[in-house]
Amino acid sequence: MQIKALTPRKAVPSLNVSVLGGSQFDSAFQDAEKFTLVVFYRGLHCPICIKYLIELEELVPAFNSRGVQVLAISSDSAERAAQMAEKIKANHLKIGYGLNLATAREWGLYISASRGKTSLGIEEPALFSEPGVYIIRADGNLYYGSTQTMPFARPSFKDLLGAIDFAIAKDYPARGEYMGEL
Repeated sequence: MQIKALTPRKAVPSLNVSVLGGSQFDSAFQDAEKFTLVVFYRGLHCPICIKYLIELEELVPAFNSRGVQVLAISSDSAERAAQMAEKIKANHLKIGYGLNLATAREWGLYISASRGKTSLGIEEPALFSEPGVYIIRADGNLYYGSTQTMPFARPSFKDLLGAIDFAIAKDYPARGEYMGEL
């Protein structure tokens, strides 16, 4: 099956997931002032995800001060998501869980099969999505997207914060939207 990329300046697929603490995230009813930063992570089993989400947790207040809502999502169960929240000491970061893998594929994420236990000694789920980072405008259209086939070399949240500052200050449009003849 071919992975379909999302198109900048076009609506993102529907995304509805449970969030730790009893709330729901529904992309159709997101309430971000300027953007929503959606970070898809592999799950509790991934040591690189832990480090990445610790960095994000520290920067959530900076994103929020710019009108950016932040959410990290995986296909993990509520129990595994709660363990991740504990590992990263999440006080600011909203953690979504139970991502349907068909939805992950609609978002252009790659899906991997389990290879057993990771270096943390935690069993990988039978199937899970690889990382993706998206910035969605308040109108529900894609502004920025990055997907990966591996857990390594992810976009820097500090760089994304600077990019958001530039985009807001210069009213910079999303790029990569051209879908015409070549």
